[in-house]
Amino acid sequence: MRILFAIAAASAAAVPLASRAATLEVGPGHAYATPCAAIAAAAAGDTILVDAAGSYAGDVCAWSKDGLTVRGVNGRPHVDANGASAQGKAIWVIAGDDTTIENIELSGCHVPDMNGAGIRQEGANLTVRHAYFHDNEDGILAGENTASTITIEHSEFARNGAGDGYSHNLYIGHVARLVFRANWSHDAVVGHLLKSRAARNDILYNRLTGEAGSESYEINLPNGGLSYVIGNLVQQPATTQNGAMLDYLSEGAGANTDFRLFVVGNTFVNDRGSGTFLQVGGTTPALARDNLFFGGGTVSSQASAVLDHNYAGSVDPFVDAANYDYRLRADAIAVIDQGVAPGSGGGESLAPTSVYLHPAAIAPRVALGTIDIGAYEWAGDAIFADGFDG
Repeated sequence: MRILFAIAAASAAAVPLASRAATLEVGPGHAYATPCAAIAAAAAGDTILVDAAGSYAGDVCAWSKDGLTVRGVNGRPHVDANGASAQGKAIWVIAGDDTTIENIELSGCHVPDMNGAGIRQEGANLTVRHAYFHDNEDGILAGENTASTITIEHSEFARNGAGDGYSHNLYIGHVARLVFRANWSHDAVVGHLLKSRAARNDILYNRLTGEAGSESYEINLPNGGLSYVIGNLVQQPATTQNGAMLDYLSEGAGANTDFRLFVVGNTFVNDRGSGTFLQVGGTTPALARDNLFFGGGTVSSQASAVLDHNYAGSVDPFVDAANYDYRLRADAIAVIDQGVAPGSGGGESLAPTSVYLHPAAIAPRVALGTIDIGAYEWAGDAIFADGFDG
C-alpha cells in the first residue's frame, strides 16, 4: 500500500498545475460573495470568475498565491475601494507571481501616503486585459522586480493621481519589461499618463491623451531603457503641467543599461502650442521616423537624434482634431505616402502593424503603396465605417 501511495503521489506531482486548477465563481447565487473571499479560498493556478451582478464595494485584499486568474463575466464587475485599502496600499495587493486580471473595474483607492492604487504589483509577471482603473491615486503601481514582465492591453486609465505629481495613471517601476498595447490613458490628475522605469518598454498602438486633465508628461521613461514607441496617438492639452510630451532618460540610468529609443509612426498633437515633443537625454541618438508632430514646439531636445521623414508642419491634416479624431483627411498631401520604410532597430521590426481603434482596441494597419506619416493610413479607413467614437 505504501508503494502504491508513493506511485500515486508521484503521478499527481507530475500533473501540470493548470490541469489541476479549479474555477471559483463569485456573485449572487454563487459559492463566494466577493472576489477576495474566492481569492482567500483559491489555490495556486485557480481561475476566479466574478459576476458583474454582484456588489463588491470595499472588497480589498492582498495575496501571495501564484498563477491566479481573476476574470469578470456577464459585464464588467466594479470594485470601488469605498474608503478601504489592503495593507494601506491598494484595492488589490498582488505578491504572487504570474497573475492575470481581465475585465475588472477598480476605482477610488486613497491612502495616507497618497499612493493608493487599483493594483499594487509586488510579485513577478502581471497581465491585465480589458480593465478600467479610475479615480485612484495610482491606477497600477508596480514595484521593483527585475524578473518581472508587466503586460497591459485593451484597458482604460482615467483621472488617477493624488494631485501631488508623484502619483500617476500608472507607474511601472524597475521591471524587466513593460508591454503597453491598445490602451487608453487620459485625464491624469497632475501626474503622468504613463510612467515606466522598465529595462525594456514596448508602447504600441495606444491613445495617450491629456484631454481635460492636468497631467504632466504623456509618456515618462525617466531611466531610459530599450524603448519602442510605435503607432500611438499622443495628445497634450493646454492644461498640462509640463511642456514636454515624451520624456526619456531625464533622471539618469538607474539600473538600466540600454538607451536606444525608437519612435516610429506616431501622431503627436500639442494643444499647448509650445514645448517639446521628444525630450531626450543621454548621448545615444534617438530615432524618430514617420511621425506626425502637430501643434507647435521643438521636435527633439537631443541634437544628435535621427529625425527621418517626420511631419512638423502647420497645416492641420486631421478629420476632427477637436474631438481627437486623428485620422487623415483625403487632402493631407503632406503626410499621405510621404513616409519611408521603418526598417528595424534593436533586432526588432519597426514597422507599425496596427492602428488604434477607439476605445482601447486595435485593427490591422494596411499601407497602400508608400507608408503614410503618423499613426494612421489614409485608405478610406473602412474600420471606422460606423463612425469614430471620440
